[in-house]
Amino acid sequence: MAMTDSTFTLPLFPLHAVLLPGAALGLRVFERRYLDMLRECSRQDIPFGVCLILEGNEVGAPATPAAHGVEARIDDFDMGADGVLVLRLRGHRRFHVRQVRVRDNGLIMAEVEWALPDPDDELRPEHALLATVLSHIIEQAGSAFAPTHPAQLDEAAWVGWRLAELLPLEESQRLQLLQHDDPHQRLDDLLRWIPANSTRIDENW
Repeated sequence: MAMTDSTFTLPLFPLHAVLLPGAALGLRVFERRYLDMLRECSRQDIPFGVCLILEGNEVGAPATPAAHGVEARIDDFDMGADGVLVLRLRGHRRFHVRQVRVRDNGLIMAEVEWALPDPDDELRPEHALLATVLSHIIEQAGSAFAPTHPAQLDEAAWVGWRLAELLPLEESQRLQLLQHDDPHQRLDDLLRWIPANSTRIDENW
């Protein structure tokens, strides 16, 4: 479904949540347009994108999605007790929406440009506190969020995305982080937000 060398046509699943690179997200799928989308993606071995809803709802008329989102891949699926398909998604590449069109069935198709992969930068000294905060949260949250190797706690991009996933942030704040190409800029934002979230962090962990 590639359109040009730099863009790709991607079906979108707008949600009232931000999917982040490397993060997991549970999703119940029952609308026909999205069930058809999943079958099409499976047949063609293509991903779909998740974008935050800026205006509208997750069901019914097509919502207005944010211009930045994340490629979603299915880690696992099951049928709920009510017969609804339940997916466990994993976020991968970031993208920027350049243009959208809506199919007759209400499915939003977007021409997207993939963001460059995060650089392998190490944490800067001014962000060392964030690695300590993340380690504390992971101790409370459990092994599912633990790094695959200790060196990840020194990686600017990994620390930023995991904090964005685990901190009690507003979805608008997560969207702001998603728009940054510089992992250190994401960490600057997180460092500013932590004092405002310190009480909520203690309550959650």
